[in-house]
Amino acid sequence: MGLTKTEIFTEEQNHLATALKALAHPARISILEQIIHSKACICGDLAEELGLAQATISQHLKELKTAGIIKGTIEGVSVCYCINEPVWNQLKEDLMKFFSVPISNFSNC
Repeated sequence: MGLTKTEIFTEEQNHLATALKALAHPARISILEQIIHSKACICGDLAEELGLAQATISQHLKELKTAGIIKGTIEGVSVCYCINEPVWNQLKEDLMKFFSVPISNFSNC
């Protein structure tokens, strides 16, 4: 596989692409929805809530944490995850800016 040549893109483009890649799985969307709807850090068993294996949940949590979208703490055998609010708010702002760019009418495309 070749290099991605990320250096030819802006920091903002690379950051948005990384975040969107982390979001690009329905299990990760579901995990984020669980965290958001709980209005607190999730310390319990997401596997039971989502119907996925714990190893699968752990891998998805790792991807979200690597992208900075969630943050986690480890206390003994308990791992708690919550939304990383500054990163979440920046992602929301970046997506709003991206989708607010006016486009031409492509009806004759």
